[in-house]
Amino acid sequence: MDILLKIFIAVVCAVGGAIGGGRWIDNLYPAKKQILSFPAKIYAQAQTRRRYLPAALGMLFAFYLLSHELPVTSYAFHLLYIYFLVLFTVTDCEQQVIFDVMLIPFALLGFIFCLADGLPLVHHLAAALGGGLLFLLLAVLTRGGVGGGDIKLIAGLGLWLGVNSLLNVVVCGLIAGGLGALFLLIVEHKKRTDTFAYGPFFTLAALLQLYLG
Repeated sequence: MDILLKIFIAVVCAVGGAIGGGRWIDNLYPAKKQILSFPAKIYAQAQTRRRYLPAALGMLFAFYLLSHELPVTSYAFHLLYIYFLVLFTVTDCEQQVIFDVMLIPFALLGFIFCLADGLPLVHHLAAALGGGLLFLLLAVLTRGGVGGGDIKLIAGLGLWLGVNSLLNVVVCGLIAGGLGALFLLIVEHKKRTDTFAYGPFFTLAALLQLYLG
């Protein structure tokens, strides 16, 4: 695929994705206000998001398209994968929540991706089930330190990644999240009793693995 065409596709997808994703989030926040961590910041966060989301998606899409040579269908699936991971990162950073209405299509796309790409479906289903159960256990042991959104995110990632890749993402995410939480405690930005969003560390680890892989 021509370089200019890849850049054009990245720009178009980023602008459309930012507009659609921003509106999706803007509609979800008022409807799910009872589960938001910072409902008073909705308007300010929306204003900030409109400035950075198109550029963030554009850079991620363009870099991926320019650094990989794949069939068109693989490009489409991977751009959707990046898109949903970015949306999860945004909502978890803004309101410490990952919405089921976003996680469900993400998981379904992972299932379809396995079928379309000829990946071992049983292997990926086992990753989804095992990852989900592991994080459910962590949620019980940490008494809510791991949220329901994190459990479903890991299960969804399992469908996309399979066991080995999911394990890499989980280990990297847990280490990075632990270091991030420790840093916030040291600088007194968080207290031990405060909630902490681990989701962005898993989504960023998943993105990093995609680009390096």
